[in-house]
Amino acid sequence: MKKVECFIRPEKVQPVKDALTEKGIKGMSIYQVKGRGNQGGIWLTGRSGKYCVQWIDKIKLEIVLSDNTDVEEIVNIIIEKARTGKPGDGKIFITPVEDAIRIRTKERGENIL
Repeated sequence: MKKVECFIRPEKVQPVKDALTEKGIKGMSIYQVKGRGNQGGIWLTGRSGKYCVQWIDKIKLEIVLSDNTDVEEIVNIIIEKARTGKPGDGKIFITPVEDAIRIRTKERGENIL
């Protein structure tokens, strides 16, 4: 199993979620987070001059995929739907998952996904 974690712009959540659902991905978790990337925040200009917003609103999306799911295809869907081509589009991280357990029944493994 693999866990796909991605940080995306809030306005891109619905298109990403819709495309993943259409592809058959039903289970996902979404969190509202704040963060910054390499750019160190966003520089804005207001009445009093330039100022930096260091913590930018993002959405963290987590999906656990079975080994028979094409992870690259899922990653490409996320990129296609979340990309604007501008700094701040986000990042995707893929990590292995050793096991999964359904609390209610104590079932284990990919079949609980």
